[in-house]
Order: sequence, then structure tokens, then C-alpha cells
Amino acid sequence: MSQPTSATGRSEPPRYNFRETEAKWQKAWEAAATFKATADQSRPKYYVLEMFPYPSGRIHMGHVRNYTQGDVVARYRRAKGFNVLHPMGWDAFGLPAENAAMEKKVHPKTWTYQNIEAMKAQLKVMGLSLDWSREVATCDPAYYRHQQKMFLDFWKAGLAYRKEAWVNWDPVDNTVLANEQVIDGKGWRTGATVERRKLAQWNLKITHFADELLKRLDTMDRWPEKVRLMQANWIGKSEGARVFFELTGAGVEPGETLEIFTTRPDTLFGASFMAVSPDHPLATRLARHDPALADFIADCRRTGTSAAEIETAEKKGYRTAVSVKHVVKPGETLPVYVANFVLMDYGTGAIFGCPAGDQRDLDFARKYGLPVIPVVLPPGESPADFVIRDVAYVDDGTLYNSGFLNGLPVADAKRSIIRHLEENGVGKGTVQYKLRDWLVSRQRYWGCPIPAIHCESCGVVPVPAQDLPVTLPDDVEFDTPGNPLDRHPTWKHVACPSCGKPARRETDTFDTFIDSSWYFDRFTSARCTTAPFDRAEHEYWMPVDQYIGGVEHAILHLLYSRFWTRAMRTVDLADRDEPFAGLFTQGMVCHETYRAADGSWLFPDEVKHGEDGAVVRASDATPVSVGRSEKMSKSKKNVVDPDQIIRDYGADTARWFMLSDSPPERDLEWTEAGVAGAWRFQQRLYRMLGGAIAGLPPAGAARPPAFSDAATALRRAAHRAIIGVGEDVERFHFNKGVARLYELANAIEAFKPTTDADRWALRETLDIFVRLIGPMTPHLGEELWQMLGGQGLLADASWPTPETALLADDEVTVAIQVNGKLRATIRLAKDTAKDAAEAAALALPETQRAMAGKPAKKVVVVPNRIVNIVV
Repeated sequence: MSQPTSATGRSEPPRYNFRETEAKWQKAWEAAATFKATADQSRPKYYVLEMFPYPSGRIHMGHVRNYTQGDVVARYRRAKGFNVLHPMGWDAFGLPAENAAMEKKVHPKTWTYQNIEAMKAQLKVMGLSLDWSREVATCDPAYYRHQQKMFLDFWKAGLAYRKEAWVNWDPVDNTVLANEQVIDGKGWRTGATVERRKLAQWNLKITHFADELLKRLDTMDRWPEKVRLMQANWIGKSEGARVFFELTGAGVEPGETLEIFTTRPDTLFGASFMAVSPDHPLATRLARHDPALADFIADCRRTGTSAAEIETAEKKGYRTAVSVKHVVKPGETLPVYVANFVLMDYGTGAIFGCPAGDQRDLDFARKYGLPVIPVVLPPGESPADFVIRDVAYVDDGTLYNSGFLNGLPVADAKRSIIRHLEENGVGKGTVQYKLRDWLVSRQRYWGCPIPAIHCESCGVVPVPAQDLPVTLPDDVEFDTPGNPLDRHPTWKHVACPSCGKPARRETDTFDTFIDSSWYFDRFTSARCTTAPFDRAEHEYWMPVDQYIGGVEHAILHLLYSRFWTRAMRTVDLADRDEPFAGLFTQGMVCHETYRAADGSWLFPDEVKHGEDGAVVRASDATPVSVGRSEKMSKSKKNVVDPDQIIRDYGADTARWFMLSDSPPERDLEWTEAGVAGAWRFQQRLYRMLGGAIAGLPPAGAARPPAFSDAATALRRAAHRAIIGVGEDVERFHFNKGVARLYELANAIEAFKPTTDADRWALRETLDIFVRLIGPMTPHLGEELWQMLGGQGLLADASWPTPETALLADDEVTVAIQVNGKLRATIRLAKDTAKDAAEAAALALPETQRAMAGKPAKKVVVVPNRIVNIVV
């Protein structure tokens, strides 16, 4: 193929054909099994993992950003000599597949596996260094049979149990939601208002590890601080006291007590009422003989379930016929209310109300005319003058109106009152956690079956291990709302494994967060059939050295994964405490939003930007309203199709732009101009190297004995870039690494070799440059590596080793002072002679202005630091 010529007749290098080149190198990597990982005890390992996707059918730009970042890390670590594991799989169970079954009349399995194939093809054209031999899909029985066995092990160890409890019910998805999946009283997926229902459900005992999960956060210094704080707040450790109030009145047994947990036992002298949750057993018992109370409880259950919604709702209560004896004021009693703001799943589902020290209690007391007794005096206030009006006092101070606690600081008062409660047998110091056990039952078909059998004689019994996996039936119907497994004519009917009598299978399936709580473990030996993973390979590869994903998973997925790792340790499946050594949470990919004159949203390719800045609809030139840049979403149509970008510009261009535009932890704004700029840079690099290669010495040529100053400067820039780009990748400062590579490219283009030594220096610099861009633009890197005569694949080449002598800084910044005041700075050669430093300082315009024509009386030179001129 002949090269095109310019208008001057001079031959020019061909344009970079990214379509042919990217396909070529992807085939080469696959043919060589370049990224297939094998455990090797003689080599240091590095496990890189991005959170695996749900197979919705299409990847989005958030996936492109996430997987590009992980791929750069994986390729860089390979080049640094690590044995890298970089796998991929599919979080394949879940309700979207069932919704598709109902809407499109296609089986969830068919829909899921079609989507997996489509998305796998999309990921492959991105040039990711993935070990596809370890691919897993969580809906594959070969995967979830081990999950079922682990659940049985947890059940036997007391970490899994079934109990009847009030649950969050999503009326649209017709399934139970965990507390974490209720956002502002609505289902996290459907947005439907969540209802309360009482059902027998399966739970995992995550609270068993609450203290350990909390304490270990302090040691996880490679996790973002915001994520550790979010988990700590969710676990919610509270130190306080359990207090036992003796009940009095009709309908209670002699000596019966009402137990509460409080973090402020020091305020007990300010108590003016008791309140229990509408779901508290006492409320349920009293409602049997009080129709009005039963109606009140029913009304409470129609409200939202989240703590935030209950906190902001109007405080309502119902005065029961019972009271309690005050524990620190002998002879006094407190009324007992059923209140809508008391949660059954925190503490004991009952509180004492101290209106002066809690805003909810104060609002409640004002509404129902209850006493407000201040017991904590703010600093500087007088006991005679301080009053509580509309705002409770919740800060520190000293106790008053509190008997033997008077005058004590709050911390001392807490210790004193707990000691008093314990000595009198009416309380005990304790620790409480906001964290609740993980409710894992879901009333849906497309999930992992729970391996349990219900027998009228034996109760609930485990499925025998030899009968695993319990697989889903294929012949199900989705025409009727609810769980198809409940309606299946044969699947749920089975003989009891204990007594042989007719029994039925558990028709609930697992919460899909279980599927993603151990997939990273499975990747260590994904084809193991006898266990979830081979123990030796698991111990070699785990923990994940670098985990990458969205901060939206900071609580649910990450906390559940940490629990599952500890549960496996408990049943002797693994020895590890934490699954992820390092965590990085990337920002979102954003785009402007566009609206037509009729208010409808428009896709970016439906609008046209004029040179005058006007934005119009491409089809009819009508004006378009431009909104702010927001996270890409299908609802607002501000999405860009990765396939289209890769077709028009190439995968390397998309990767380069994702890495260069902003720090990876921040949101990135996708712009056509930015992508076009990244594409032009790819073409520039190809032309730059293609134009230089002909005049360079062959690969492996002997190093010249000496270099010109210009060649030394170029070599110094290249060798410093080795260190700088490497550190930027390790710190996730990808945009800074890209900036260094732009600078090095500029230095290469500005360099004009005139000697053989210059040309050797240019070849060395180009060799370094190609190795440095390899992790970011792997296809272009391979092509340039081949053009340079590099041996083998660039993907297998090592990270360049810098020369120590070229890393030393031969210049220093020297401060110039006049009469002790800083007037300027100057860059001088390191260890410049004093007279030369003095002359350079005196010649500066800033120095001359500061001296105002006066002669220098004295000049003091501190080598490499300061020149001080006294006038």
C-alpha cells in the first residue's frame, strides 16, 4: 500500500486505522491466551476486580469508565511483574428478567443469557485484559449450588434462621425488601410506597459480627474515608443501658416489666412518658381488648417504614390503660403510649420519653400535654432561668433536677446512673447496634432457590447436600402477579428428607445481594466442582487487591460481602476476614440534558449545536432547551451509546477520554469535543512515531558513550515520566498520568535529532513512551510497539526501568530576598557557585525594582536556597 503524498509531494505516514488495528490485536491476545491467569507461588499476585454488571443487554458509559480504570491497573501491574487476576462475570438473577418475561413474553433465562452474550461482545471490543476462562453467571446452577451449600453450613452454625416478623413489602414487585432497600419509604427499585406485612422469613445473622465489622474499618486504610464512615454509621454502635420498668394496670402480670434501651440514661430524671412501637408485643396484646388501639395500630402500619420518613412524620400516640413505675423516682408512675415514631427493629421497640433532651419527645409531649422537665444545664446558664421552649437541648452540660446526679457532667452522670441501675436490679450497661440482621427471603422466581423443605411433622429441614443444587423449573407462567413457584403444580411438592412424608419446598428465593457477596471468591477457581473454590488457589489470590465500583454500593454490597467472608471463616471454608484490601469508588459519567419545545427529552444525537452557540433539534431546527449536566439516564435520554463511540472513534479513544478528562473519583462530563480531541491525539501519536521510525537505529543498538544536552533533556523527561506515570496509576490519578504523557509527546515532537546519539535517545524515548501508554491505549500501543520492532506483545512487556542518574533534579528553586523580604524566585543549576548565584539574583528586574537604585551593601548566599541582598 503506497503512502499518500502532501501538496508538496512529500510522503506522509498513513492514517491510523483503528478499526482494523483494534480487531487485530484483540484476536492476537485471545489466540495467545495473554490474560489467562494461573496461580504461581513463585510470583507476587495482584487481583484486580471491577464490580460485575447486571446483564441488562447493553453496557453504558459508566461501565466503560469503570472497566477502563480497572484495566489500566491490571495492565500496569502485569508490566510491573505481578501475576495478575482480572476476571469478569454476571450478576444475573433479579427482577428485571421477570419483568421482561411479563412484558416481552420471553423466559427470564433466555432473556438473561441473550443479554450476557450481547454485553460480552461489547466488553471484548473495549480491549479489556480479562481472563474470560473464569467467567461466571450467578444464575448458573454450577455457581449457586455452592451458594446453597454455604447457606446450609451457615444454618447449621446458627448464622441463618427463619422467624416471623414485620417486613417491608413492595406491592409492585410483590416481594420483601431489606431495610437497606427502602429509600424514603419507597422500594429502591420500583419507587412504590412500601407496606408492612408480617411474614415468616429467612435471615442471616450479620449482627453476630457487628462489633468486628465496625472495628476493622479503622484498619482499612486503602478504602475511601467516606465509605468507611457510611458503613460505621449504618452499623450504628450505641453505648447505653437496658432499663426495666415495672408495668402496672389492667392486663399486665404482677412483676411484668417493659424493657427499653437508651443511650441517655443520665436523663432518666426527666422522663415523663413511655412509648412502644405499634409492632411491640405489648401493643399487640393490649389491642386485643381495645378496638380503638387496634385501629390506631392499623393506621400506623399504612405509613412508610423508613427511619427517615418516620422521623419527619407527625408524631402520633395512643394512651394505653397501663403505666410503669419510675425507676429513679419512687412512688411516681409514667403513662405508656403506643407511638408511631418508635421503631420495633431498633433497641427493644420501646423508649422512655425525656422531652427536654430529645426533639421527637418534645414534639410529642407538647402535643399531648405531658411534662417537660429539663435535666441538663447548658454551660453558662442559670438553673433558675433556663427553660425549654420549642427546641430540645441535646448538647453537653451538667445535670440538675436529677437527685444524686446533680452537678455531674453528662459522661460522669451516665456512669453513675448505670451503676445505680445495676445495684438496684433495674438496669444494665450495654452496647446496642443499629444494624439489623439481613433479611434474605424474596418472593420471586428468578433467584437462587432457598434449600429448605417444610414438613408438617419435622418442621423446616435442610435439603440434603447430595440433592443440591435445587434448580428452578423452566415451565413457569408470569401472567399472574406474585411468585410463580407458589403456583407451580409439581416443583414445590417433595418428600421430607427426614421422615419421608409429603412436604413442600421453600418457594422463596434468595436476595440477589447474596449472589454478589462471594463471586470474587469463586473467580479464584471458577471451575472447581467439589467446593465453592479450591482452598489453595483461594488463599493465593485473595483478598482482592484493588476493587473498583460505584459508591452507591458502599453499604449493601460491601457490607454483605464483608459478612459473607466472616461467615465462611466461621464454617472453616476460608481463613480471611476481609475480601477487599483496596477499594476505589469512581464518579459518574454525565451529559447535558436536552428538551424539545413540547417538553419531551431528546437524545444527544437528536440535537445540533450551531456555531453561534444555539442548540436546535436536528430534524426540524426548532429551539432546544439545554439543561445542566446530569448522570446519564435512559429516562432523560442524555445517554451516549458506547458501541457508536467505539465505531466512530475506536475503543482507545473512549478509554483515553475517560482517563484524561477529570479525576476518576469525580463525575465526568461527556462531550463530543473532548472525544474528538482524544481521537486526534491517537492520530498524532501514530504520525509522530511513523514519521520518526525510518531514521532511528535498530532495536537493540549499542548505547552511545555520550549525549548532547538536548538528548539528555529528552531522556530525563522520559525517565521521569516512568516514575510519574507509574505513581499516578497506583494513586488513581489517571488524568495526571495522561497530562504527563501529553508533555512527553510534546517533548518528543520538539526534539530534532542531528547525531546518531540523538537518534538513539529518540528511539529509547519512543520505546518508553509506547510502554507507558500501553495500559491506557492498548491497541495503539501494540501497533506502535510492533512498528518499533518490539519483541513479542506489548501486553507482555515489562514496565521500563528508569536510570537513577536521570531522576536527580539538576536545578533548584532559589528565593531572592531584598532586606529580608521575598521579592522573586529563580531556577539555578544545583550547587551554582556563590558569585554566579549573586549575579543572577542582582540581574532580576524584581530585584532591581526592590533595590530602587541603591547599591548592595551586602549579599548573603545560602547555596541552593536563598540569596539575600542588603541595601
